[in-house]
Amino acid sequence: MPDFLQFSGKTFLVFGVANRKSVAWFIARTLEEQGARVIYSVRSESRKKSLETLLAGKPVFLCDVEQPEEVERLAAAIAAAGHGPLHGIVHSIAFANYSEGFKPFHETKRADFLQATAVSAFSLVEIARAFKPHFAPGASVVTIGISSLLVTPDNYGYMGPIKAALESCVRFLAKSFSVDSTVRFNAVGAGPLKTSASAGIPGYVESYLYAEKLTLRKKNLETQEVANVAAFLLSERSSGVNGTTVVVDAGLGSNYFDQEIIRLAMGARANRPTQA
Repeated sequence: MPDFLQFSGKTFLVFGVANRKSVAWFIARTLEEQGARVIYSVRSESRKKSLETLLAGKPVFLCDVEQPEEVERLAAAIAAAGHGPLHGIVHSIAFANYSEGFKPFHETKRADFLQATAVSAFSLVEIARAFKPHFAPGASVVTIGISSLLVTPDNYGYMGPIKAALESCVRFLAKSFSVDSTVRFNAVGAGPLKTSASAGIPGYVESYLYAEKLTLRKKNLETQEVANVAAFLLSERSSGVNGTTVVVDAGLGSNYFDQEIIRLAMGARANRPTQA
């Protein structure tokens, strides 16, 4: 069927493009390829300058979501520029202060946890509230979460609980907005990806390669695969999906007892030197 996603003539706002590897960029590019008009929000003037080539000729606005008043200003600026109504928003924002390195979870500092929560999770609530008057009927809001909130990777630090908060916000926003609107909220629970953000996580390469062995196809996700699911959730074709996290992990979460992994793990155990 031609134009299945029906994005032609529609306008979307995308938060979180940092570079060509960003999930937000893959989603935005997919939307544009399907005929949508995309507005971009970036954190700072320096980030905007670094994206001059990538976003040349596209509408780009500044908004540091750590400052609540900036979200309200952004909504007003986009409306004043005549870019509404919005048919959807992509929230692909996350931040954690790991300047002191990774520590055991119980050593997490209050200030770091609250800052990361404000930027990575509560910003979705503030964005939804600020743009509520500017949504088109049936608009869709999509955020990027993680594939499992039950795992406890050592090198993910306190972001696990914060991603859990983000997923909960999705459900509560979906319920809250349903009282007087048809705007939908969903999350894409993405498995491990090759992004610039992930590259800064200590030990991520080993975790990424381990996760690849656990996928059913023995091949990790491509960022475009996550973008494809996000695009579907942003389209009216997903009108029956609301308050949900759609997991995109190539089967990783259901393959804990993979024979190859068991063999490798037990082999390593057998070869471990015994203590005197």
